[in-house]
Amino acid sequence: MRTVAVLGATGSIGRQALDLIGRHSGSFKASVLTANQNHEALFDMVRAFRPEAAGLVVRPKELPEDVRFCDWYFGEDCSERALLAHRPDDCLAAVVGIAGLGAVMTALAACERVLLANKEALVTAGDLVMARARELGKTILPVDSEHSAIFQCLEGANGNPPRRLILTASGGPFRTWSAERIRGATVVDALGHPTWRMGEKITVDCATMMNKGLEVIEAHHLFQMPEAALDVVVHPQSVIHSMVEFPDGAILAQMGAPDMRGPIGYALGYPARLPYGAVPLDFAKLTLTFEAPDEARFPCLRLAREALREGESAPVVLNGANEAAVGAFLQGAIPFGDIARLVEGALQTVPKRVIDSLEAVRAADREACAFVRKALKAS
Repeated sequence: MRTVAVLGATGSIGRQALDLIGRHSGSFKASVLTANQNHEALFDMVRAFRPEAAGLVVRPKELPEDVRFCDWYFGEDCSERALLAHRPDDCLAAVVGIAGLGAVMTALAACERVLLANKEALVTAGDLVMARARELGKTILPVDSEHSAIFQCLEGANGNPPRRLILTASGGPFRTWSAERIRGATVVDALGHPTWRMGEKITVDCATMMNKGLEVIEAHHLFQMPEAALDVVVHPQSVIHSMVEFPDGAILAQMGAPDMRGPIGYALGYPARLPYGAVPLDFAKLTLTFEAPDEARFPCLRLAREALREGESAPVVLNGANEAAVGAFLQGAIPFGDIARLVEGALQTVPKRVIDSLEAVRAADREACAFVRKALKAS
């Protein structure tokens, strides 16, 4: 029986992870559950899974009597304190954004394995996170479908080093739209992803293709590959989740129906695979197509690559400005096309700094967010 902390339990990844834990309750115990502010949903999860501890960033007005059996933690560091107090075997880090960075670093110290669904931790502090994992001898298992696919392909490579990693992208809801139409897209348009069901922020990131840019940076840190060896191809059917090319030209691809329980389950059960009722592929009915990404219509992918090449605080600024701009878009404060414009402005304006500590990461993030706020006031 492995104990598991699910950070971001009420989000899309957290809910699907708990579905898997419920299906395999003889092997896994959800021992720590935390969330941001969706207290009613978390209360229901606490009632269902009976964890040792639970936490909310935003303290509710009242804690129902029937959920008081476990230890409760409140505040921005609730996940960190719960992890250190209860030390579960595994931590599924599924908090959205840079807010999850501290918990990832704490999980490396407190848990045997970190199941990483928070890509921003590596985007903003990849060198620090990976160095800490090596220092502690801890395992980081990727949960993003693309990085899980690459990891699975490398597991089957028999030690042969890769020449190129190829991340697939669905193309999002605006794959066939003109640049002018994309610039004026509404929130409803952006949240209409054609193949995946995710939270609002990541769904908007998919619409701008920033998500794929962040994944390129994450892959660089996870697999120690240079930017030039990280390719992106648009694959609208979302059946091939990513590929690995080897020096002899052979390519291994990981395939499956677009269901996040696949990569979550592979990380949770690794090296075993957890059945979850996946829909089998019918190859006789499959048509798989591929396109080159259009960085003119989707400049966020280009900006992410530029930030990775520049290094140091550039990826932090990229991520911070994007989080602030996406938040403004979701609130109706800016048009869709302004997301990329604000991110590019931040990259050109925010002073560069050396990233040698978590405080340096947070300082660069604050400066990026401040740039966006100032730009919004001036507009």
